[in-house]
Amino acid sequence: MPARLSPDVRRYLLVTGNYWAFTLTDGALRMLVVLHFHQLGYSPLQIAMLFLFYEIFGVVTNLVGGWLGARIGLDRTMHIGLALQVLALGMLLVPAAWLTVVWVMAAQALSGIAKDLNKMSAKSSIKLLVADDRPGTLYRWVAALTGSKNALKGVGFFLGGVLLTMVGFAPAVAIMAAALLLVWLASLVLLKGDLGKASARPKFRDILSKSRAINLLSAARMFLFGARDVWFVVALPVFLATTLGWDFWRVGGFMAAWIIGYGIVQSLAPYLTGRHDARMPGGRAAFAWGAALALVPLAMAGMLTAGLSPQPVLVGGLAVFGVLFAVNSSLHSYLIVGHAARDGVSLDVGFYYMANAMGRLLGTVLSGWVFQVAGIGACLAISGVFIALAALIVRALPPVAAAAEAAARP
Repeated sequence: MPARLSPDVRRYLLVTGNYWAFTLTDGALRMLVVLHFHQLGYSPLQIAMLFLFYEIFGVVTNLVGGWLGARIGLDRTMHIGLALQVLALGMLLVPAAWLTVVWVMAAQALSGIAKDLNKMSAKSSIKLLVADDRPGTLYRWVAALTGSKNALKGVGFFLGGVLLTMVGFAPAVAIMAAALLLVWLASLVLLKGDLGKASARPKFRDILSKSRAINLLSAARMFLFGARDVWFVVALPVFLATTLGWDFWRVGGFMAAWIIGYGIVQSLAPYLTGRHDARMPGGRAAFAWGAALALVPLAMAGMLTAGLSPQPVLVGGLAVFGVLFAVNSSLHSYLIVGHAARDGVSLDVGFYYMANAMGRLLGTVLSGWVFQVAGIGACLAISGVFIALAALIVRALPPVAAAAEAAARP
């Protein structure tokens, strides 16, 4: 790594690299499981249930992981997350006859724990690498980390579809497990320290946020990501494969393109919502972007109900949705890091991503159930309602500086 880079920038790049590697395997594994078990004849609701423990344990992990990060440091929680993902991938390398629903759910539970430990560690680290008087830099670094992560998750979706087609389920999982094992070993050597360790050992009851701003953002995040996953997790890939007759390459490619484009726009969000430190966006900006986003799935649901051809409605509508959702997601990610208390930052960030995991859990279950009983139009209508709720909640946010001061721990 070039010597001219400052220690904070070097650490930022190491954390981001870890996050990238993890995200690539996480996206590929998601696509592998959805398409492989759809191929085996599982119903949409049954496929959604495979991810139930992934999301449930994500809720628990973000609460406990934030507390753990404040006690042992964020480097260690990141190492634990990488190790657990290697173990989760290894669990899927058993003989095909062992891949029962319960076994796959258990592997997904470990993967969910790993993913949220990794995410919480990466997002919390950035707060500690940027001075409090540089909110514009904080926004850009958060946007770059989040956007690049999601672009790579899209690559992972495509990779999952390609690997399933070319080498099959088990060899694909083995390739990912071996690659991530190397990343984990490198992380153990390069990332050492107590970054994020609170000055006073936090008590377990501190996992619950006492900040109004954090609670509002957490509630908004739950509805925002429930709104995405209600159509994205199961309904869309199954609809593309069954109703539209797309093969795995096309399904994986479309999902990948959507996520990659979404990640690119996330990285550019600071230039769309306020690039200068003097006019950083707040609750009103988040409300305006959320209100615009809510109109898109509602309009798509209306067009499908009116009998318009589903392929152009979905492809065109979800492209617009992706752009607006990316700005909303990046803006929310900046706001949580900006509002979080600096000492013990992982407690606030962990609580927030607990709500994110609750939204994903709600969206995942609804994605399978609503699609099975009412179709993709109903999934999109629910998405619009959830986004409208998120926009209304986030409008009540106080300014970032005032909230961060109020959230400071004694």
